[in-house]
Order: sequence, then structure tokens, then C-alpha cells
Amino acid sequence: MKKLPYYLLIFMSCIAISCSKESVDDVAPVVGVETPDEEPPTPDTIPNVVTTPCDFDLSTVAANSTIIFNCVLDLKGETITLPTNVKFEFDGGDVKNGKLIFAGGTIAGELLSSSIEIEGDVKLKEPTFKFFASRWEDIVEGSTTSEKALKNNAELERLLNFTKALGATTFEIGKFDAYFNVTTVTSTTSNQNFYPSREAVNIPSDFHLKMSDNTFLRVFPTDWAKGGLVLACTEVSNSIISGGTIVGDRDTHIYSNGFATKEEGQHLAGFYSSDNIVVDGVKFINGSFGAVNIASIGFTFQPHYDPTHDITIKNCTFDNNRRMSMSITDGYNFFIENNTFLNTGLDSEHINGGVVGYAINIEAFRSRDADGNLILYEKAHNIFIRNNKERGSRVGGFTISIGENVTIENNDMENKIVYSATSGSKIRNNTFVATEKSKTTPAILAAGTGETVFNNEISGNNISGYGVAIAAYYGEVNIFGNQIINNSSGIQLKQIEKKTNIYGNLITSTSASSRGISIQSTFANNVSIHSHNTATSYIDVKANHLYFVALNQEAGQENYGVDIRDNTFKSSASVVFSKSKGVTYNNNATNGPVLLVDASKIDLSSNEISSSDYHGIALSGVNTAINTSLNKISFPAGTRFECINIGATTSPSEVTLDRNDCN
Repeated sequence: MKKLPYYLLIFMSCIAISCSKESVDDVAPVVGVETPDEEPPTPDTIPNVVTTPCDFDLSTVAANSTIIFNCVLDLKGETITLPTNVKFEFDGGDVKNGKLIFAGGTIAGELLSSSIEIEGDVKLKEPTFKFFASRWEDIVEGSTTSEKALKNNAELERLLNFTKALGATTFEIGKFDAYFNVTTVTSTTSNQNFYPSREAVNIPSDFHLKMSDNTFLRVFPTDWAKGGLVLACTEVSNSIISGGTIVGDRDTHIYSNGFATKEEGQHLAGFYSSDNIVVDGVKFINGSFGAVNIASIGFTFQPHYDPTHDITIKNCTFDNNRRMSMSITDGYNFFIENNTFLNTGLDSEHINGGVVGYAINIEAFRSRDADGNLILYEKAHNIFIRNNKERGSRVGGFTISIGENVTIENNDMENKIVYSATSGSKIRNNTFVATEKSKTTPAILAAGTGETVFNNEISGNNISGYGVAIAAYYGEVNIFGNQIINNSSGIQLKQIEKKTNIYGNLITSTSASSRGISIQSTFANNVSIHSHNTATSYIDVKANHLYFVALNQEAGQENYGVDIRDNTFKSSASVVFSKSKGVTYNNNATNGPVLLVDASKIDLSSNEISSSDYHGIALSGVNTAINTSLNKISFPAGTRFECINIGATTSPSEVTLDRNDCN
């Protein structure tokens, strides 16, 4: 059975994932389970410290009055209708056990609680509302039951909307640690479909959820298969989520088969058909199905399609999330910057790491109809991933499975960046330093093929310590300006048919077996390898500057060509063309020999070749259609070595020798 290419396995494994926002799952979650016993969190200190009863009532309050609460007013169940424009200000006191009906005026946020009802026309005195859990009886911190965790969802979301209606633009949470049941269907209709964003705590438009280092929102563990969210932005605009820690149920989820192999669990946050959203400084840890999901409502060809756009996720930490830390399936203008991605997709003693294993996966879904026409169900484009730090991912750092115009730049990486089906994408100015684990993979893998793969760029990257620094398959990519230092192999090409330009790269290594550019057991066409600025771009390795083996050997590849010109090869390493066909090697300068073994259709012209311990050019095996002309060749004088050595198995008639300068 023929194996699929690796990048296709990634893509196919993500198809079901990318559509999960529209899925229906009728499996009932575990209800009534309690979270494990743990030390109850210490409640945050509330500002309502005065206990002295007030010596006034509100029945005689005049219009336009200001009442300062430096005492406790117990309404004893009464409803008070206030005159116009009354202002309630806070000075350590409280008002409770009743209802206030305003006719204009303001109220200090510190006076709000579940003990007082507010109606009528009233606004908060300040646009920032400070939340204290102990003032809201339907909010429970610490260990709890499924039912109470579900109430936490409803009450926190209600408070966000309630305070916004009172004029709040910022909802500030200090010390707070609570579980949220994000998997129970709350719909009362007969068709009770599960929609993750509906069951999450939803952030309203034009609003800032501001959390502190002591804020913890936790997923209540159930056996729900997948799709829950703690926080969601759904069809909203201009919202901010900052600070706090969202904790998933990676190791406490009740998986259907124990040590799970199925893809089960919950995300921590999701953004759907929303725009101008900022997520700043949030910690996302232990997500069982991943951490953040960005998608849209509807498919691109549907009338109700509403693409998510202009999302910024910055200064966040993603740690120990299963499967992937972030999945992007649809939308545009996304800015993922200055984040730290740690330990994505790792196995633990409780649960495997799941599929994918990348910190970020861009995975728009598309297919073809019966006539072969491309159908874009989702479209992810204009995405910027920059200035992030990635460590410890199980498979790789970032992957563009399917996406367009993606720029991945200035990131600090230890694992690879991969692209598959993409166009107009750039992997540039990133730093890669291999670890013992990641050194066995390429730092950058350009693996896409087909009509949707074109105009891509790999440039300005600094790569060290890998087996292969850059591996490019299929072509349609420009590779330039990279600093490739102390890798076993600098650039490796495979199955190149579309235009590929490689220029201006610095490739150096002190490893005895190191190679510059390799093409092995494959085909290559429309490839240009050149470098005019020799002061900053050259190859200086120990084994082979170029290593072309079994190139263009199949039927139909007779006229394929690789053009190598204007390069500087500094060390005494060799240039090898073995069982290779269709190579032009012109205007290069090398301090090592050029070796041809069973080669065909090779043009060696106008090169400067200096060999200190071997023939200048050596032909062994059976070589055909070889041209050597106008080369300036230095070789060891007074030895058995020659300027151009043609082995006995190569017919002299197959080698053109024209005006070569040997000394």
C-alpha cells in the first residue's frame, strides 16, 4: 500500500477538526460529578468593610441627590422607586435585600451584588466594574459539582452583559478560581444540538474582560467528546480579553477509552465571526482538545458566511496543550505575536498527545467537486505569526496545512516550520536552534504541491544544529538570504518541477560530513542556484558543496534542468554530480574538485576550480554529453593528479574540451 506524504496526513487528520464548530454530538455529559477535593481558594478581599447600619432610609431622597454609602442600608425586601438623577457613591458601605428602580442617575460598582436588584435608567459611576465573587451567590469558587459549575457559566456571562448595560466597558477580575461546565447543552428546544460557543462564557462587543495573575478559569471535567470552550467571542466586535489563566481538563477529562486514542476534549477559547478582538497576556494551559480555535460561521459559498477578521493574540503563554495550541480554520487579518508556545501535544502518564502536535496549525478545509473544481469551505488568509517563542512541541512548531498569504517571521524556534497547500506565504527572519530531539528533522519543510501552491518565500532565517536546515519539495519557492550554520545538510531539494530560485544564502558547517545543497534520488527542473554577493553569501562545508545523486533519471525527465552559476564554494569540499542529468554549472568559484560519476548532459563552463589534493575535474563511470569549456583550473603540480581526468569507461567523444586553462 502506498503511503501518503506526511503533509497530506496532517491535512487529512485535521478535516474533521476544522468543521467541529458546526457539529452535533448527542452524547450526554456526566452530570453531578464533583471535582477532586482540593484546598478551597481564599476569597478575594471585598472593599465593603463598613458594618455600621445606616441611620437614613430612601423614602425622602430628593431628586439630584448624592448618597454616600459609608454604612450598610438594609432594605428588608422593599422596592424603592427613586426620583430623577440620584447618585449612589461608595465609601466602604453597602445596600442590600431589596430592589432599586432608578430614573436616571448613577451607582458605584462596589454596591452591586446578588443581594440588590437594579432596574430603570441608571449607569455605573465608573466604566470599570471590579468583580468580587463573594458578592454573587450563584458564583462558586473551588471544588464543586457539575450543576454548580454550570451556574458559574450562566452567572458570569450574565454579569458581563448586566454591567455592560450599566455602562461598564471593563470587567475587572482579581483573585478568583472557579470551574466552568462548558459541555452541558442548555437549549430548551426539542432539537438540543451542542454548540461550543453557546455553552461558553461569551464576551460582549465593545468590552474588556480584564483578569489578573490570580484569576483562574477552569474546565469542569466531564465525558463530553469534544468541542467545549471556556471563553468565546461570537459575532462580536471590539472586545479585549487580557490576563488570567484558563486551565483545561487535559489530564482529568473522562476519556471514553481510558488512556485516550480518540480525539476528545475541550478548547479553552474560541473566536467565531468576530472582528477587532485582542487577546493579551492570557495563559492557556492543559487544554484537552487544544487551546484556541479561530473559525467562522458558515462556509464561504453560503449567504450567511461571516468571516472572522482582525484578531490579535499577543503576549500569551500556551503550555502543555494537547493536539495543538492554536488552530485557525477561517478568516483574515490575524496577528499572532509575542507569545510563548510550550510543550504542545506531548504525551503524559494520563493521556497521549493527540494528532497534529504543532503549536499552530492553519487548516482551512476545502475539497473538489466531481468535475475537479476547487470548493473553498473555509479560507484562512492574511495571517501574521511573528516574534513568538516556541519550545518543546511534539511534532513541530507552526504548520500551514492550508492557508494563503501567511507570514511567519522573527520567531524563536526549536522545532520546525512546515507549509503544504499555500500561496503568497513567507517564512522569514526566524531563528532555529535544534535540540537533541528536533535535530533529526528539517528546520523548515516546504512540502506543498498543486495549482494552489505558488509564490512562496523562505528568507533571512538563521538555522543551526539540524540534520537538514531547509527541505523544499515540488518547487514554486524562493529561498534566499538565509544563514545556515553548522547543520549536516544546508538545503535539500526533491521533486522540483516549478520555478525554484536559491540565491544569496550563507551555508557553513564544521561537521566532517556536512553538505551544502543536496538533490538525491529525485527529479528537478526549473531550478536556479546562484549568488552574486560572495562577501555574505557562499558555501563553506567539509564534505560536498553540492551533492546531486540519481537526479533526473526517469523517462520524461530528459530535458529537465538545474542551473548553477555565480556561486562561491570556499572550502576544499567537492562538487558531485553522480548519475545526474541536465545540470549547468557556470561561472562558479570553488576550492575543491568537481566530480562526475555516470553523469549526462552536464555543462561545466567559465568556472574557477582549485583543487589541492585531487584532479580539478574528474570523470568516472560512464559519462555522456559532457561539456567543459573556458574553465580556469588549478591542481597539484608534479603529482598523479590531472587538470581534467577522464576515466577509461567514459568515451572521449562524449566529452567536449574547449579552451580550459590548466595550471
